[in-house]
Amino acid sequence: MKKLSICLILVSLVFAGYAQDPATKKSSKDDKKTAHRQKINTLIKQDEEGVLVFRKQSIFGFQGRTNGYGGFYELGFMKTTRKTNIFRLDITEIKHQKQEKLTLNGNIFGNPFFYGKINNFYQATIGFGQQHMLGQKGNKNGVALSMVYSGGLAIGLLKPYYVEVIDPADNQTKTIKYSQADSALFLGPTIIGGGGFGKGWGEMKIKPGAFVKTALRFDYGRFNETVSGIEIGISAEFYGSKIQILANQKDRNLFFQGYIALLFGRRK
Repeated sequence: MKKLSICLILVSLVFAGYAQDPATKKSSKDDKKTAHRQKINTLIKQDEEGVLVFRKQSIFGFQGRTNGYGGFYELGFMKTTRKTNIFRLDITEIKHQKQEKLTLNGNIFGNPFFYGKINNFYQATIGFGQQHMLGQKGNKNGVALSMVYSGGLAIGLLKPYYVEVIDPADNQTKTIKYSQADSALFLGPTIIGGGGFGKGWGEMKIKPGAFVKTALRFDYGRFNETVSGIEIGISAEFYGSKIQILANQKDRNLFFQGYIALLFGRRK
C-alpha cells in the first residue's frame, strides 16, 4: 500500500509538471514576441528620426579625380551609432596633367594617341579606416554628414604605351613602345596613331607604395537600408620609386589629388 501511494504521488508530480510547462512556454514566447516588437518599433522610430542604424553596409562608387578616374568597393561594420569600421578597395588610373590626345593631321576620325606617353599608370589601394558620423539626418528625408578616413597599401601598375609609326628606313608600319633605341620614332613626326588598348598587358611592372585618404560623405538616401550619396575628398599615394608616365617630364613618386564620388549600396 505504501509503495502504491508513493507511485501515485510521483505520477501526480509528473502530470503537474506537464500541466505547467505549456504555460511557461507560452509566457516565454510572448516575451520574445514583445521584445521583437519593441526592437522593430525602435528601428522604425530611428528611421523616422533619420538615425542610421545597421550591422553591415556594402558601398560601390565611381569617382572623378583631378588627375584621373576610378571606382571603389567598401565594406563597413558599425561599432557605435557614430563609428563604423571600413575596409576599402579603390582601382584608379592616374593621368599626367600635361598629356594630350592627338590625331593624325587633326582628323577627328583618325586613330587617336597621346604624344610622348610612355606608360599607362593604374593603381589599386587596399586599406582600413573609419566612417565617423558628424550629423544624423534629422528626419528620413534629410542628409547625413560623416567623415571618412583610411590608409593602407598602394599597388602601382605600369603598362607600356604603344604607338603606330612609319619607319623611314624601310617605309614599314611598326607598333612600338618607348625605348632609347626607338626614341626618335616614338617622339618623331612618324606617328600615325595609337597602338591599341590591348598592347602591353603582359609587360606590366608593379610598384609598391602606401596611401592615405580623407573625405566628407553626404548620404541623402530616403531609407535606412539604402545608401545614396556623394563623397568629396583628397588622397595621397607615395611609391618607393619614381613613376614614369610622360616623356621629357619630371617623374614623381608622390601623387596628391582631390576627388568627387557617387555612392550607392545597401545596409543590413
